[in-house]
Amino acid sequence: MTPASHSELAVGIDIGTTSVKAVAADADGNVVARSRVPHSVVIPEADKFEHDADEAWRRGPREALHALKADGVKAISVTGMVPSLTAVDDEGVPRTPGLIYGDKRGRTGSGADPSGSGETAAFLRWIAKEAPDAHGYWPAQAVANFALAGEPSLDTATAFSAFPLFDGNVWDESQLAEVGARAEQFPPVHVNGAPVGKVGDAVLGASSIDAMGEQLVAGADRDGDVMVILGTTLIIWVLDTGWREVPGLWTIPHLGGLENRSFIGGASNAGGLFLNWALRLTEPTSEGPVPHRVPVWEPYVRGERTPYHDPDRRAVLHDLDLTHDAAAVRRAAYEASGFVTRHHIELAGVEAKRIVATGGGVRVQPWVQALADCTGLPVDVVAVPEGAALGAAFMARMAAGLESEMADASRWARTSHTVDPDPAWAEPVADRYRRFREVAG
Repeated sequence: MTPASHSELAVGIDIGTTSVKAVAADADGNVVARSRVPHSVVIPEADKFEHDADEAWRRGPREALHALKADGVKAISVTGMVPSLTAVDDEGVPRTPGLIYGDKRGRTGSGADPSGSGETAAFLRWIAKEAPDAHGYWPAQAVANFALAGEPSLDTATAFSAFPLFDGNVWDESQLAEVGARAEQFPPVHVNGAPVGKVGDAVLGASSIDAMGEQLVAGADRDGDVMVILGTTLIIWVLDTGWREVPGLWTIPHLGGLENRSFIGGASNAGGLFLNWALRLTEPTSEGPVPHRVPVWEPYVRGERTPYHDPDRRAVLHDLDLTHDAAAVRRAAYEASGFVTRHHIELAGVEAKRIVATGGGVRVQPWVQALADCTGLPVDVVAVPEGAALGAAFMARMAAGLESEMADASRWARTSHTVDPDPAWAEPVADRYRRFREVAG
């Protein structure tokens, strides 16, 4: 295929936990422009986790699009984390904090919801009390779509993450009525990849979930593949044959058109959220860690999602002694992320052969090396870390009629390099993993 002209560019915008990322890509998936607009995570209390939704969901996507300075854009689409929710006025301006995954206001009466369902409903209960006369109650993707094109549209996958508020087809009037909300206060729902509006001359696609955008273009499609998203949240998906339910984990369909394939895994707080906190506790050192002199972190600085579904777990540093320095504690933090990944792989019960790593964390060499060492697997690092935004760009091409099948996004998958496990670390890491499983339970 010949390189695309600028008239064929598509833009993907991803609303993440700490920033909005945008990329402009041609028909071959070559990124010709990228931008990043950081925003704050607001933590007013230990168990609260929110955004300034006006900054992160409304203004951030517009600023990221403007910063690209790309001409001839044919289509645009947005991805974002789930769940998220805020109240908006009739101009789409948020009136309450943007509640995001893990906030205690999303807990059900029994604590964390293992399936993830019910969290948005709990968010709505709190937000509807704060803003009972709101024009709408919208997730991040809908706020962004309205800011870009005046359309508060949503895709079916993001809407279904709000189950039981959305039953897979429509917003459930009876469920909404329980908290005093109405179906017309929620965005119209469209199939992913459907055109829903215009941003100037560009077609706007419906939207999607960030992890689905990552999946489309990561290239994790071989038997034994494990896709690991190194972001603020650590997300692990193990490719499997057929469809199996594993206690504590989630099962989702493979979007790449592979027959009889699914992903088993889930989301963990042992990603950049934990690492950034843990690494701030220690000063960088010029000397590297010693394989046999590393303590063991339990990385649950704000509870854990899969497989424990326990919001009350907390971080603990085990086995610290006088031989440990800053390098050892920093390595222990990276290993905690690797150990969580290894545990998910073991629970999935699939013989893993390689990891495909994506997300902004692939730029952090010690994190990627620890992931390889802790799992004993080679790590193929994607060439474009902004995988969710790149996947959104492909979805945008679908909305503009430039593509006919989501599965064709596999042609955009590229590996930058491979990181192999370091044999010198194999034995001490195996010992520490046993210790990790012992203390984590």
